[in-house]
Amino acid sequence: MRYIRFLALGAACSAYGSYVNMVALSLFSYAVTGTALGTGLFMALRLSASVLGGSVAALLARRLDRKVLMMTADLTQATGLFTLLLAPDGARGYLLYGLAVVTGLCATVSSVSLRSAVPDIAGQELRVPANALLATSRSMAMVAGFASAGPVVAWLGFTGAIAIDACTFLVSAANLALLPLRIRPTAGATGADGGPDGDKAAGQGGAPERRTTRWLFSLTPLLLFMVSIRGLDAFGSSSHNVGLPVYSSELDEAHPASFISFFWATWALGNIATQRVVAYRAKRSGRALGEWAFALGTVVMSATFVLGFAGLPMPLTVAIVFLAGMADGLSEIAYTSRLQTVPDDQRTRVFGISATVESVGFGSGMVISAALMERMSPFGVVGVMHGVALAVGVVFMFFLVRIGRAARERSAAQDGATGVEDRTLAEEGKGAR
Repeated sequence: MRYIRFLALGAACSAYGSYVNMVALSLFSYAVTGTALGTGLFMALRLSASVLGGSVAALLARRLDRKVLMMTADLTQATGLFTLLLAPDGARGYLLYGLAVVTGLCATVSSVSLRSAVPDIAGQELRVPANALLATSRSMAMVAGFASAGPVVAWLGFTGAIAIDACTFLVSAANLALLPLRIRPTAGATGADGGPDGDKAAGQGGAPERRTTRWLFSLTPLLLFMVSIRGLDAFGSSSHNVGLPVYSSELDEAHPASFISFFWATWALGNIATQRVVAYRAKRSGRALGEWAFALGTVVMSATFVLGFAGLPMPLTVAIVFLAGMADGLSEIAYTSRLQTVPDDQRTRVFGISATVESVGFGSGMVISAALMERMSPFGVVGVMHGVALAVGVVFMFFLVRIGRAARERSAAQDGATGVEDRTLAEEGKGAR
């Protein structure tokens, strides 16, 4: 866990810069291009690169040390940001779109590499508290980043905000370089069936593409269901990201930023509270969170996000948003911890697919939410979008009930067969005497 703590600090540092930059680069892209279309293209390129990053991360992790991958991703983003700052004004428009691709791709590669490497660094038995610590640091960085983005841009300008982001990536890379870790590539790992990895199997007569396809469809329905729900979760989450500025303006047209800051700060506090409780529970009991925790967290999170836009009295809204943060934290830790139980040679593929599915869900949700917001209220849009994730989460709960019932029936049948066999042997023993 000592290395995880240092990793969490480094990840929090780069995450802080990323959240500041999320605001700064969006405004900067508008200032450089002068059009909303240019800003939209920047965000679309960044999201498309994130979608591609899931597959790229899974491919690279099979060949390279994942610590090297994370360092390279940090240094590449820092280089891209400094290049943008030093470029002449006429070239910045073109470089901005290149930076969108670089940041989207590298952020996903770094995230997939880190999440898949946690069991190798902390051990399977400590993966839950490790995930909770990483999630806590990211939540705190998000609050600090969003809260300070406005003042930073106002005081230091776009140049200062972008320079801060570049420096945070350098700090993260230096932190990784100082850690005595070697997170081996996944290509030499053993598969779920104890057999060789994909490349070795291909050398024995199976095409890599065919093996990859077979591997994907050989995942348990449970895992495929969870990844799908995570994508729908991202799909629903896009709605409150789109609807929050509109809803905040309706509450207080003169100071719309006040409710946004309050909303995310309250959400983050709930998120951090759950992560700390989960980490404490995991250390005391040694028990990991399961599929039920993921399902419960998803359902409660979706329901509370909808209620957060219902125009309820402010004290009740505070409690609801805090609960949404708690449920979101529970869902994230349970999901990440469950995927980390997959054998190492498959783990980066699963996280890569998950990152792709989440990016596609969030991106498509942003487009649909924006279109619906022209015709519906924020409450209606958030209700529809999060309602999809909520409904599928309930279906997943019924699925878990069926799996549990089937497992109990198999166990009872096996116990019954064992009892009959024991009685038969006893009778044969009596007959022989």
